[in-house]
Amino acid sequence: MTRHLITSAIPYINGIKHLGNLIGSQLPADLYARYQRARGNEVLFLCATDEHGTPAELAAAKAGKPVAEYCAEMHDVQARIADGFRMSFDHFGRSSSAENHKLTQHFAGKLQDAGLIREVSDKQIYSNTDGRFLPDRYVEGTCPNCDYDKARGDQCENCTKQLDPTDLVNPRSAISGSTDLEVRETKHLFLRQSTMRDQLDAWIESKKDWPILTTSIARKWLRDGDGLRDRGITRDLDWGIPVKNGDADWPEMEGKVFYVWFDAPIEYIACAGEWAAANGEDDAAWERWWRTDKGAEDVTYTQFMGKDNVPFHTLSFPATILGSGEPWKMVDHLKSFNFLNYDGGQFSTSQGRGVFMDQALDLLPPDYWRWWLLSHCPENSDSEFTWENFQQSTNKDLADVLGNFVSRVTKFCRSKFSEAVPEGGEYGAEEHNLITDLQVRLERYQDHMDAIEVRKAAAELRGIWVAGNEYLQTTAPWTTFKTDPDQAAAQIRLALNLIGFYANLSAPFIPDAAKSLLETMHIDAFEWPKHVAAALSILEVGHAFDVPEVLFAKISDEDTAAWQERFSGTREPAK
Repeated sequence: MTRHLITSAIPYINGIKHLGNLIGSQLPADLYARYQRARGNEVLFLCATDEHGTPAELAAAKAGKPVAEYCAEMHDVQARIADGFRMSFDHFGRSSSAENHKLTQHFAGKLQDAGLIREVSDKQIYSNTDGRFLPDRYVEGTCPNCDYDKARGDQCENCTKQLDPTDLVNPRSAISGSTDLEVRETKHLFLRQSTMRDQLDAWIESKKDWPILTTSIARKWLRDGDGLRDRGITRDLDWGIPVKNGDADWPEMEGKVFYVWFDAPIEYIACAGEWAAANGEDDAAWERWWRTDKGAEDVTYTQFMGKDNVPFHTLSFPATILGSGEPWKMVDHLKSFNFLNYDGGQFSTSQGRGVFMDQALDLLPPDYWRWWLLSHCPENSDSEFTWENFQQSTNKDLADVLGNFVSRVTKFCRSKFSEAVPEGGEYGAEEHNLITDLQVRLERYQDHMDAIEVRKAAAELRGIWVAGNEYLQTTAPWTTFKTDPDQAAAQIRLALNLIGFYANLSAPFIPDAAKSLLETMHIDAFEWPKHVAAALSILEVGHAFDVPEVLFAKISDEDTAAWQERFSGTREPAK
C-alpha cells in the first residue's frame, strides 16, 4: 500500500464555478483519488474555498452582504455542488479557517527570519472616486501583453501573464468603473523570490516526469525577461489574514492583510489540519502527510490545476515552502491542464459565460458530465465544449456501448434462462481470447491511470466496454441458443460477469453508474480486478441479478437544441 496526498486547486469563493473550472482541477483530481483508493492505497484528498482578496469583497458587495457571511454561504453552496458531482474529498476546507490564519503567519515569520521578506515603498493605484487604494483585482484594464480589455490587476486570464495594477493600460476601478485614478505610495511586504531563482530552477529541472505544459510555463517565468521577480505578499484590504510575524506585528503593516496568493496555497496544508480537527485527531494525524520529519517522507504528493495557476504553484508557493527552511512535503507531480473553451469562446466566471456546475446538475445526472469532461479533458491543448459533441459522445459511449451491453445481456438471460447466472458449458476459444485481450487492456488502462493520462485512460476504458459488445456480436448467444443452449449459457455467464468487471473499472469515471451496476448484479462491494480470468468467474451459477431500467437515457436532438439556445448568452452570478 502506498500513500497519496492529492490536492485540487482551490476555487475562488466568488460564485458558482463553470465546467471549465471543474475539468481544470477538481474532476481529474477526484478521478485519481478514486483510482488510488480502488487500488487499495491510502489517500488524503483535499480541497477548499479560496476566500480572501478582492474577488470575495467584490462578490459580497454585489450580493449586498458582509463578506464573512457571503463566504460562509458560498462555501456551503460550493460544497453541495461538489458533492453533486461526486467529488470524494476527504475534507473541503476554507482558507479563512483559524488553521490557515495561524499557518500563514507562521510561514511569514520563518521567511522573515530567513531574510526573504523586505519592506518596500510601493506605488499603488488610488481611486479618488472610491476614496481608497485599489489592490490587484479592484483594478481592471487592457493587458499590455495581449491587449485583452478585461485584464485584472493581478493576472490576465486571457494570456495568463502575471501583472501589477500599474501595468494595465487604461485602468479603471472594478468597484465604480471610475477612471479618476492616481498612483500613490504605500508600504508593503515583498517575498524575495528572485534570490531563490537558481534553487527553484534546479528543483523544477529535477521533475522529469512533469507534463511539458507545467515545466514550460515554469521555465518561461523563471527565464524570460527579467526572470523571477520579487512579489508583494500584502494588500490594503479589510478582509484577509492580518499581517503578523508570529507573535509580533510589523509596525508599518497595521491594517494590512496577506495577499491572497500568499495565503491560498498554504491552505493546502492548513486544510489537512482542518480535516484532522473535524475528525477528532491531533496534529500528528495531519503532520504525517505534510512533515517529512514526521512520516511524510513516503507520501507521493500530486497537485491538479489549470495552466493559469502553474506560475504560483511552481514558483511562489515552493519559494514559501523552501524559504521557510522547515521539512515540509514538496509536490512530487504537478498535473496541469489547458483551457476548456465554450462554443467558440471562453468559459468565464466573471463574465457569466458557459454552463455552470449548478446548471449542469439541473440538466443531467453527474455521470454524463464526468464522462464527457474527462474523456475530452484539455491535456495537450485547449479543447472545446459544444452541445453537438456532448450529445453524440455521451449517447454513443454511455448509452450505445455500456448501457446497451448491460441491457442486452440481462434481458436475454431473463428471457431464455432466468434472472440468475445460468448453468451450462465450458468456455471456448472465443471466451479465452477475450480474457487474454482484456488482461492486456486492463494493464494498459492501469498504466494510463498511474501516469495520470486522463484521455488515454478514458479511451482504454471505452475500448474495454467495446470489447464486450464485439464479443456478443461474434458469439451471438441468441443464435447459439437455438442449437446449443449449454454453450449459449456459458457465453451469457461470461457476459454477466463482465458487468461487474465493468462496474469496478468504471467507478473512478462514472461512480453512480458503477454503483448501480453492482447493485443490479447483487455484488456487495467494489473490488479492483487483478486478474481478468478470476474477475470473470466471481458470479457463480445460480447467482441472482436484476434486469435494470435504462442505465443511460439518450439525449435528444430537441434537448440539445434547447440547451444550446438557453446557454448562448451569459448568466448573472448566482445569488
